Amino acid sequence: MRYPSLFTMPFVLLCLSGLMFFISFNMIVAELPNYLTSLGGEQYKGLIISLFTVTAGLSRPFSGKLADSIGRIPVMVIGAMVCVVCGFIYPVANSVFAFLTLRLFHGFSTGFKPTGTAAYVADLVPATRRGEAMGLLGFFNSMGIAAGPIMGSWIAAEYSLDAMFYLSSLFSFLSVFILLNMKETVSEKKSFSPDLLKISFADVFTPEVLPAAKVMATLTFTFGAVLTIIPDFSDYLQVGNKGYFFAAFTGASLIVRVFFGRVSDLYGRVPVLFFALLCQAATLIFLGFTNSETMFLILAGCLGICVGFHAPAVFAWTIDLSNKKHVGRAVATSYIALEIGIGSGAFLSAMVYANHAENFKYAFWLCALVALIGFIYISSYMIRRRSFR
Repeated sequence: MRYPSLFTMPFVLLCLSGLMFFISFNMIVAELPNYLTSLGGEQYKGLIISLFTVTAGLSRPFSGKLADSIGRIPVMVIGAMVCVVCGFIYPVANSVFAFLTLRLFHGFSTGFKPTGTAAYVADLVPATRRGEAMGLLGFFNSMGIAAGPIMGSWIAAEYSLDAMFYLSSLFSFLSVFILLNMKETVSEKKSFSPDLLKISFADVFTPEVLPAAKVMATLTFTFGAVLTIIPDFSDYLQVGNKGYFFAAFTGASLIVRVFFGRVSDLYGRVPVLFFALLCQAATLIFLGFTNSETMFLILAGCLGICVGFHAPAVFAWTIDLSNKKHVGRAVATSYIALEIGIGSGAFLSAMVYANHAENFKYAFWLCALVALIGFIYISSYMIRRRSFR
């Protein structure tokens, strides 16, 4: 059976825009805990990611509704432009309050850009290649996640934190520039009006995608914890560059996305998520016992393999379950669950860790417990539906 090519110019441009965007805001992640400490806010490390995800989550209903009405591209541009602006404000946000307020504003970027991107993919790609498309898109996003922290830490060490922040703005601007050369896929666009910002419950909650949203929250809880405590854990293990974990993590994820992106298209979203959740829980349990740099990086790769399998599957499952007239809203619902997972993972792991090295293992085991809850849910879903699709 011959499948239509994914490598159309719009899809390639979308991937490149995603790469620039994810480099932009991940470039600063590894250095933010120390930066906040230098401002006197060491006890607020858990809020670095949590505040970011609050506004990302709150903006999802708006971005989903706008993506279905004014178009996918304007929504993506809004998200990327937030990163452009924030990169210029970080250098002057020199108090704890100003920094945390900026993190709150910065969250709008991921509230808009990924929502518009996922909806754009749904318009471009046939259902038979949806998992593969999400895997390839995730490949470029993961390249940004991998390269960003390493680049950011190197620039901060060799030049300055301000240079790092300004460069993050440049990468986000390149993301916008690429988007402006793309064609809108919404055929019946509406002009923007304030009425479009009136949100009903239906814009916030799309019940048909609730199974995927629940799994999304359990999967991304770990990512919130990783973003929050891995920089400190890297210092504890005396790893040379805080970005090495993210490089191993995303490098393994990239390999899986490239070579196994079609697994959920062939065998079903649910079984892929079933095995990925179980493997993720096991990896996190072992991470709690880790006391060497070598094992730390091996487990980073194992965690990346899990993400490489489950991320395309859960996003493709969301689109599969959605009403095709409201894909933007359905994607927004799933992304709200993502932000809940990341935000709660960041906040609760920071509470458990509490800046005491002996608590690292308990934070990782908490993540393992949440992954096991997701595993139990997906198992019960398969039993209820008597289906492995």
